[in-house]
Amino acid sequence: MTAPDTFSEFVASRYPALVRTARLLVADAHAAEDLVQETLARCVPAWSRIEGNPEAYVRTVMVRQNISRWRRRRVGETTVAVVPDVAVRDGDVAEQDELRRALAALPARQRAVVVLRYVEDRPEREVADVLGCSLGTVKSQAHAGLAKLRTFLAEHEVDASPEPAASLFP
Repeated sequence: MTAPDTFSEFVASRYPALVRTARLLVADAHAAEDLVQETLARCVPAWSRIEGNPEAYVRTVMVRQNISRWRRRRVGETTVAVVPDVAVRDGDVAEQDELRRALAALPARQRAVVVLRYVEDRPEREVADVLGCSLGTVKSQAHAGLAKLRTFLAEHEVDASPEPAASLFP
């Protein structure tokens, strides 16, 4: 993929993918859109200085912004979870809902690692760079996150095989 010439071109071409990743990180459609908007707003001033792959930079900012949101919420901010009406293209709605609930049940760092590593199919090194941690941390968080997902999905009798997961997130 060639790098977009302008910020507007980047947003036009990558916005749906960014929202999909954010949706998996925060487990709420409205909060995901807010996260992407906050991330893009933070990237605008630095856009002319970004070298190489701008998407990696934006995803790094998004993950770090999500961690900051999580820390603020932990201090005293509360949210109300409302199940949004979402159009589903492929896959079983119940499976999709269970997998999203399972992801939402993971701690923030494990969820970020699982989403970036397995849903976004990013290499371990890139995930470590995005999260600002070591390769070993990515591996241990992925292992712990997958173990919790398997347990959650087994308790709820959902197929935990890795191949349909990508199709569950249009």
